[in-house]
Amino acid sequence: MTVASLLLLTIIVSAQTDFSGTWKLNKEKSKLNDQFSMAPTQLIIVQKGNDLSLERNISFQDQNMTIQEKFTLDGKECLNNGMMDSKKKSVAVFSDDKKVLTIDSKIPMQDGAEIAIKEVFSIVNGNLVIDSSNKSSWGDTTEKMTFDKQ
Repeated sequence: MTVASLLLLTIIVSAQTDFSGTWKLNKEKSKLNDQFSMAPTQLIIVQKGNDLSLERNISFQDQNMTIQEKFTLDGKECLNNGMMDSKKKSVAVFSDDKKVLTIDSKIPMQDGAEIAIKEVFSIVNGNLVIDSSNKSSWGDTTEKMTFDKQ
């Protein structure tokens, strides 16, 4: 019974889309906000079994920064560092067909409000596409980021 359960789990995990790799932002294929975009210039994704590590290299207002996050792919809440010493709570789950990964995150703000972020990862024609939406007291934004594999 244990062997059968492990075999079934291996089959389910292996059927997931693997987003691993180094990905460079393709601005021409992306739909970014004109005034304020936090789209990373590069993503490095390592996906192994139930774990996903995400390194975002961002250039914003002539400042370069790297954000590193770790997620589990089982729907359990994950905790990463957020902005201004906050903690970002996220849940990452695959779609039923295991082709689309959705990461829903919440970041508490100092004024008691929060930022809600939804990122939907998919592979389209060999490109990594992330549809991102943010909701906060500052307003709502959406972006479609397209990345080329390096």
